Amino acid sequence: MLTRKGSLKIQPPVYGSKITILSIDGGGIRGILPGVILAYLEAQLQALDGEDARIADYFDVISGTSTGGLITAMLAAPNEQQRPLFEAKDIVPFYLNNSPKIFPQTSGMFAWPKNVWKAISGPKYDGKYLHKLVRDILKDTRLQQTLTNVVIPTFDIKKIQPVIFSSYQVPNSPITDALLSDICIATSAAPTYFPPHYFKNQDAQGNFEEFNLIDGGIAANNPTLVAISEVSKQMSKKNPDFFPIKPTNYERYLVISIGTGANRNGTTYSAKVASEWGVIGWLFHNGRTPLITCYNNASSDMVDYHNSVVFQAFHSENYYLRIDEDKLQGDLYSVDIATKENLENLVKVGEDLLKSPVSRINLDTGGYEPVEDGGTNEEALQRFAKLLSEERKLRQSNSAPAEEEEN
Repeated sequence: MLTRKGSLKIQPPVYGSKITILSIDGGGIRGILPGVILAYLEAQLQALDGEDARIADYFDVISGTSTGGLITAMLAAPNEQQRPLFEAKDIVPFYLNNSPKIFPQTSGMFAWPKNVWKAISGPKYDGKYLHKLVRDILKDTRLQQTLTNVVIPTFDIKKIQPVIFSSYQVPNSPITDALLSDICIATSAAPTYFPPHYFKNQDAQGNFEEFNLIDGGIAANNPTLVAISEVSKQMSKKNPDFFPIKPTNYERYLVISIGTGANRNGTTYSAKVASEWGVIGWLFHNGRTPLITCYNNASSDMVDYHNSVVFQAFHSENYYLRIDEDKLQGDLYSVDIATKENLENLVKVGEDLLKSPVSRINLDTGGYEPVEDGGTNEEALQRFAKLLSEERKLRQSNSAPAEEEEN
């Protein structure tokens, strides 16, 4: 049996009309942006269904990379009452309170030389505060115990391949049922910023597996396609939780993908400047890591480009929403400049993003372009909240007779 329906608080898609997916990009302190967006979405759901409504009640799968993986765990891990550990409105305060301790700032006239030396000699941060924080929050919670399915990418540097921690895989691969804290620490282990994360996991039969993991952004900084692929695998295996669906049936998906911002009109790099870089230049230039920046932007944009094209091609664009800000400049685009001023400015960026028009990526012209008659992101989230609420009520209504029959 592939399903783990009994451990979930959301009725499976077979009782409804759509498969609901939430995806959250990686981006360090820029996780504040998804925090603002998700707080607004949850508030809309609560306006429709009551103050006890939570994000995890509405999505079949929540997928997150790096900082997005941490947010995923915050939204989906259970507390003692089997409800989510965090409300969405708690995410931004969590970042404001903890980011300065996760990313302690070096100040004064020797700050730049110290940062250069750290980039050369080892990780910029030891990760001790982050590791303790995550373990204290998630305790002994394992992947299979989340309130809805989660999908969190990492990358194994010993195997040289992505490792995807997916709730869907646990029934067939119990060895992947790792501590959620280990998974979050691993997906956040960004090269040059934090050390790789090693742990061993053991299944009920006594089998061990070792993991040598780094940031999930190396595999998929925008994990939307990873989440869709995990769902597609379950349908191909005829998981009874899912209704039959054709490959072109994209109107049966409802996808919200949230980015953490990009820098297209600010500090970029010319071929003339980069032609003089060696290893250090690509890894550390004026306080930035150009190689990782370029890689993560490319990864996120290509996934969004693919989804935009496919959903439009199958006339399902109204069921795919990507929210991102592509004009972050200066400190706002950093993953670790956790000063009070910069963190508060990121909150303002998130609030402004809600008021911005719904946009889609255009690789021909560069950056995002407003969607005609798409309204604002705020209006789009209101529409999606209504769709999610209707889907949840449909599933509850359709599942009631089946549950009565079982009893």
